[in-house]
Amino acid sequence: MDVILLERVESLGSIGDVVKVKNGFARNYLLPQHKALLATDANKQRFERERAAIEARNEKAREAASTEASAIEGAVYILIRQAGETGQLYGSVSARDIAEAATEAGHPVERRHVQLNNPIKIIGMHEVSIRLHPEVTVKIQLNVARSPDEAERQARGENVIEAGLAADRAQADEQAQELAAAAAAANAERGPADE
Repeated sequence: MDVILLERVESLGSIGDVVKVKNGFARNYLLPQHKALLATDANKQRFERERAAIEARNEKAREAASTEASAIEGAVYILIRQAGETGQLYGSVSARDIAEAATEAGHPVERRHVQLNNPIKIIGMHEVSIRLHPEVTVKIQLNVARSPDEAERQARGENVIEAGLAADRAQADEQAQELAAAAAAANAERGPADE
């Protein structure tokens, strides 16, 4: 199906381009979202008549998105989640969670703006792209942690998973040394073995 794009669509084209897309993509996404028109002769003439208004509307939307982007660019959002000792989350962080965290922080972001290929399933610092407009994308940081204290340590650059594992190893080594010392003391009390 041929359609005329009313706004820039990534990997398809820019405003006014006539592109061939699959019927389902056009019917279910481009046409209902008012991102395209069917490429009929009547619609081509209508587009040419309204081209200046469409481009002006797109430019206004892009400028508004750029203003929002300057406020959001580089923001860090803290998400507290339950996780195991290895840092694996009990669940995941989705685009909806990220949008809610940004909105609570005073940056209105819709779920559809969050570019997240896979849900986040481990604690740590994660970079996420936010697409506010087809031509405006910004990067934010997510600090996914088990507690506010852990989030603060991660923000300073500490790898809390490695630190926790190192502390566990140190404690295990200390316990092993105590057991070895206790065993040596027990052997010394018994004295030499009778032959």
